[in-house]
Amino acid sequence: MSCCDDPTEPVKITRSDLVRVQEQYGNLLRDLLTSDPERVILTQLNQANNYLQELAALNAHYDSVRKRAIELLKKESISTLQRIVKKEGENEIGLFAQQRIEILKKEPGFFGKFFN
Repeated sequence: MSCCDDPTEPVKITRSDLVRVQEQYGNLLRDLLTSDPERVILTQLNQANNYLQELAALNAHYDSVRKRAIELLKKESISTLQRIVKKEGENEIGLFAQQRIEILKKEPGFFGKFFN
């Protein structure tokens, strides 16, 4: 066993990891087909990484999903929010993104929380 991960080595997964991922995929697919897709997407969005949240904010089909994704974005995503404002203009999503930008700009940084 080495101290560092070797990117040239293929990722090794155990049989139990594979079964767990297949079960999660099956559950997600079942929920999408039998439940309200908008609700399922909103649930998944809360667990998604920053890239997927930005993607949802930019392109999601449901406005509720776009709004929730915009709410979840952090300071690192201000450029994405600015793209939304530019693309959407004065409509509801554009105004919502502009409000989020203003909120993020007012938030103190990590060290600002300790020194203010």
